[in-house]
Amino acid sequence: MSIETLISVSKGDIPADIVLKNGQIVNVLTGEIYPADVAIFQDKIAGIGSYHGKEEIDVTGKYIAPGFIDGHLHLESSMVTVSEFAKAVVPHGTSTIIIDPHEIANVLGAEGILYILKSSKYNPISVYIMLPSCVPATHLETAGAELKAIDLFSFFNDKWVLGLAEVMNYPGVLLQDSDVLDKLKIAGQKRIDGHSPGLSGKELNAYIAAGIASDHECTTVEEAREKLRLGMYVMLREGTVTKNLRDLLPLVTPYNVDRLMFVTDDRTPFDLMTEGHIDSMIRVAIEMGIHPVLAIRMATINTAKYFKLGQLGAIVPGYIADIVVIDDWKSFTINMVFKQGKKVAMNGVCIVPETPRPPVHVRSSINVKWLYETDFKIPAGKGKCRVIELIPHQITTRQKLVEPKLENGCVVADTTRDLLKLAVIERHNASGNIGLGLLHGFGLKSGALATSVAHDSHNLIVVGTNDTDMLTAAVQIIKMQGGLVVVNNQQIIESLPLPIAGLISPLPLPEVKNKLAAVNRAAKSLGALPEDPFMTLSFLALPVIPELKLTDKGLVDVTKFELVSLFIDA
Repeated sequence: MSIETLISVSKGDIPADIVLKNGQIVNVLTGEIYPADVAIFQDKIAGIGSYHGKEEIDVTGKYIAPGFIDGHLHLESSMVTVSEFAKAVVPHGTSTIIIDPHEIANVLGAEGILYILKSSKYNPISVYIMLPSCVPATHLETAGAELKAIDLFSFFNDKWVLGLAEVMNYPGVLLQDSDVLDKLKIAGQKRIDGHSPGLSGKELNAYIAAGIASDHECTTVEEAREKLRLGMYVMLREGTVTKNLRDLLPLVTPYNVDRLMFVTDDRTPFDLMTEGHIDSMIRVAIEMGIHPVLAIRMATINTAKYFKLGQLGAIVPGYIADIVVIDDWKSFTINMVFKQGKKVAMNGVCIVPETPRPPVHVRSSINVKWLYETDFKIPAGKGKCRVIELIPHQITTRQKLVEPKLENGCVVADTTRDLLKLAVIERHNASGNIGLGLLHGFGLKSGALATSVAHDSHNLIVVGTNDTDMLTAAVQIIKMQGGLVVVNNQQIIESLPLPIAGLISPLPLPEVKNKLAAVNRAAKSLGALPEDPFMTLSFLALPVIPELKLTDKGLVDVTKFELVSLFIDA
């Protein structure tokens, strides 16, 4: 771009490329809404006022706002590629996303980060990266990779890398673990995001003093207020499972709003297509009485300033022309979206033509030692069994002690008491590790379910009423190179392949949504299962969420942070 030409356009000496005429400017810097034209030259906003252009678009009665920014999300939860994700969210006004590729990095390590960086090119959305800080998440499971500070160091030189992603290992910070502290140190002046649910008092002081600047895990106003008072930025989250927006909005005031921003964290294909993206959070905020300008600030300039993204987040001369045209405040319907001065969406549809892009390949990530039905057998032991008990609508679980049902000297499922067998199979190194346990509260009456989406290490997790169907389900996941599957009487009832790291499908988002709905329906046909059975299953291998979980290394007592035996001779 010629700065001389831009100045001439701004002065009105020569026409702009595009002028949005007669709209209402949403000024997130001053808190005002007022009438004016917006002149666009190439990828920049040239001026605000009265302008003429080569193309003039009348937006009378509509509002002109900056493009929305999602400050923290895991792309893998959408189960689609970056390009498909962009097609879904750009029509909803999202022009920039900040991704934490934590899930794919736990499978593929640095290769997973490179995959996201390469896949992000040639899309109508800006994609920035926060480097995963916890790969693996714990020593109680087998991940596909280990990323130490030295492995992350070179990535910090990339302009698309903004800092270090959510530091989930807050005990490591407080105990001054050298590996954790090394990662904090190499971040330099870049941002370090936090993940500190319930942390308070002096421990929270220490966590923040280490340089960690934000948190997206607040669930109450009181928790968020303490973190704000200590200087943190608070990300208000509204994902598919973790919905905290309505609980936290009463916190918002004109005095603290500049320290708040909107994030989605994890959203499934269904929610992306039915609820939308950041626009849905703005809509809820307005419905709950937040002034529209404050709501849009939390989706734009606040996030841009936090991540030090200059020239983003506001409608002012010289800024990047990422612009959203909104019909009205009540419906908050997005009429048009401009990305870097080009119209990329209209009336809810992405209008960017498909452009050829070089394919981005990753290695196979499903490497499992040959399985036999006997691998799922649990020999009888002394005493009662520790059982993972589901808590409805929560990812936390309880430990329950139960007398197991025995047949031929082995523990078997007992559907009359809703006791199912659970297995976690290591899938990265073909080590042969298989953790076996029991599950209560899942409601399966026959067959088996399996998935390669199992936070955070994403080993194969299988739940079933019998060993034969569990083996069939696990083998099908291996054949598909990852995904979700429902089996009954050794027959594959429904499946969703996820061949990219066992987490992502190459298919279009609508097809993934439909296939995901089909596998959930098939699963629910086998019993009184949770609302989202596969998502419920995916968190049963996460050994950082209390109380009892299962990894490929065995049962984990999360409160003690140690492996425990299945049998307890009480």
